[in-house]
Amino acid sequence: MFTLADYAGVGRELVLAFKERGRRELAAVFGALVAAALPRLPGVRPDEFGKWWLVPAPSRRTASRRRGGSHLVGTARASGASVAPVLHFLPGVRDSVGLDAAARRANLSGRVRLRPSGLPPPGTAVVLLDDVVTTGATAEACGAVLKAAGFRVTAVLTLTAARSTHPHG
Repeated sequence: MFTLADYAGVGRELVLAFKERGRRELAAVFGALVAAALPRLPGVRPDEFGKWWLVPAPSRRTASRRRGGSHLVGTARASGASVAPVLHFLPGVRDSVGLDAAARRANLSGRVRLRPSGLPPPGTAVVLLDDVVTTGATAEACGAVLKAAGFRVTAVLTLTAARSTHPHG
């Protein structure tokens, strides 16, 4: 798992402004950072056509509606990579703020699904993109669904990480 910044200070403030305060212009900033990071991730390569494939982690439907759409899809598109917004949560997934690692895993258990449309070609290597990682439960659940569908998750890239609760590469 790789992160662009700690979820503290400026990194935290930018993610919160983007995610919770409607600062959609920050998609271009985060997209540029993601684009710069992709070629530097160990073991991550574009496909045979030179395309990088990003799969944004999903948001709960209510959160996505409140925010005016998926902030991670916007970031992925702004990176210039090929974007496959193919993951979604089933109803019943709660906001994970305040949940410990076990509760986060239980919250997502069996509730991450793959949409059949917009999938990358079978066997494609993909990078899972998330905004904040705390326990890694979302990345684990999403990665398992992608792997079960035959995709190679070569990396998880997050905008920020709560370093005090979960070490990252």
